Order: sequence, then C-alpha cells, then structure tokens
Amino acid sequence: MTNKLEILFLSDKQVNELAANNMSEVMHDMERVLSLFDSGDAMCPDKAVMPWGKTIEDENTLGRLNAMPGYIGGEYDMAGIKWIGSSPQNYKIGLPRATVLVILNDPITKIPVAISDGTTVSAKRTGAVGGIAVKYLSVKNATTMTIFGAGAQSRTQLEAALLARPSIKNVYINDVIFERAEIFANEMSKKYGVAVTAVKEPGEYCKKSDIIITVTIASEPIVHADWIKKGALMMNMADYEFTDDCVRLADKIVVDNWKNIKHRKISTVALMYDRGLITDGDITAQIGEIINGKKPGRENDNETIYFNAVGMGIEDIAVVTRAYRKALEQGVGTKVPYWE
Repeated sequence: MTNKLEILFLSDKQVNELAANNMSEVMHDMERVLSLFDSGDAMCPDKAVMPWGKTIEDENTLGRLNAMPGYIGGEYDMAGIKWIGSSPQNYKIGLPRATVLVILNDPITKIPVAISDGTTVSAKRTGAVGGIAVKYLSVKNATTMTIFGAGAQSRTQLEAALLARPSIKNVYINDVIFERAEIFANEMSKKYGVAVTAVKEPGEYCKKSDIIITVTIASEPIVHADWIKKGALMMNMADYEFTDDCVRLADKIVVDNWKNIKHRKISTVALMYDRGLITDGDITAQIGEIINGKKPGRENDNETIYFNAVGMGIEDIAVVTRAYRKALEQGVGTKVPYWE
C-alpha cells in the first residue's frame, strides 16, 4: 500500500516573506551555492531553452521558456528545477517580464516535496550574484556606478551592490525608455538615500564609474571600450551588452559557470568564444574558485575586470529550500494531496 503524499505549495507572498525579501540572506545563499558548485557538491545540467522565433532578436521580443534543473548539497541538500517564462512585452499589460515556478525534490526518494513561486526569488538571487561579484571583484572604495536597464533586475543589482559596497554614493541609470530610468532614479534615491540620476547619454558617466552593470535584452553592444576607466568592474549580467574590445581591456575575465555560458551563447564573452576570439585559457576563474581561495579576485585597484553570469537553477533551489524548511517549522503554506 502506497503512503499518502503531500506537496507543500508556497505562494509568492509566502516564499518572499520566508526567504526572498532579505537580500543579505540571499547573498549568503549565493556565496554558499557558488562555493559548493566549485567544490563539486552540486549538479547543474545545461539550461534547456525553448525560444520563440528563430533568432536572438526574435527571442528578445517574443520571449522564451527555460528549464533549469539541479542539485545543491551542503546545508541545502535538495534537488529540483526552476521553470521560468520570460516575455519582454509583458510590461504592456502590467505583468512582470519573467515569472518563475520552482519544484523541490527530495534527493533520496526523488519525490517532489514542494512547489513554490520563484519570481522574486529569481530577481533577488540574480542581484545577489551581482553583489558577490562586487564584493570580490570591485575596488573596495567604489563610489560610482552606472546601470543599464531600469527593470526589476536593476533594482536587485543596486540593492546587492550597496550591501557589498556601502561606499557607493552616485548611481547613474540608463534605459532605452527614458521615463523608466526617471522612475527608477526617483524610487531608488528615496529608498537608499544615494544620488541616483537618470541619464540619456551614458558614456561620460561610465567613464567615471567604478562599477558598470548591464541588465538589458540588448542584441547589440551598448557599452564601449573607450567608456571604461582603468580599475573598473564590468558586469555583463544579461545578453550581448559589452563590445568585444571591452573584454579585451580586462586584466581578468571571471564567470559563474563557463560551461553553461558557452552553451547559452548570448553574452559578449560567450559570443567571442563561439567566434574563436577567446579560448578556455582566457578565462581567469569561475567566481566559486575565488570564494574558495583557489584563485585571487581583485589584487589591486588598477585591475580592470570583466564578469559574466548566466545563472543556475541551483541558486533558486537554495533560496526556496530555505523558505521550505522555515515553512515547515512555522506551519506556513498549503499542503496539497499528491497521492491519496
């Protein structure tokens, strides 16, 4: 006779209150995930992407669905999958561009134990990975930052960067829709008490920025090499956003998961590899190697560093696992009959 089984369902409000809303805790999760991934205590298969249309430009208009399975060990010890839909035109009907579902599976029985919204989780963990990059790769007294893209990801990138570098005082925001940049600037200035300015021509502001972050759906580069000052950290957090010459400027090229970046083929460094312009040997480190002390991060203020992250499902699984265990302790969530 088969035992009755239940799945715990966590809504967006529940998972966010339990785990995702606290950026400091999410950054801790990401540092642990990146460390565990480097030490081999994780499984992270290639992201399966189902794009609409036939080109990257089509995908950036029509959207995609991604499946991101994985297992993360250590204190998390959980398997699962992230299922994310992304539709860039959703803003026109008042919906988020990306929506996420996370399923957790017991690593021993492989039976699903929880289903959770992961939309805010996804945005927060991406910002948190950016924050870890800022912690290990930016100059310690960073004061100025330029961000490209004024969506949800930009907000979490700023939140995490300010935690990693509270010395940041000036932030410039650029977006193809200037009104969105103005809304971002007004909102973030009030929220964090730093000077956030919307700019139409970002070049002159990049030139004085210690950190440059891109979180856009650009299919052609929007950041140019003559905008990069010596010692800057370039953070390519989405698509084809930096010119090849920006990467060539870098003293170090650091990534989150080089195998998956090459597989996805959308960021500058991935496209350069695909065209034979760089090799595996040009990658300085995966950031987990730096966290674990195997390779150095920033060694001096004059190093110009390029960082690219593709994202991994194990990052979302870690945050939702933390929420799931808190939910069990606190009696939060809805138990749904699975096998009766």
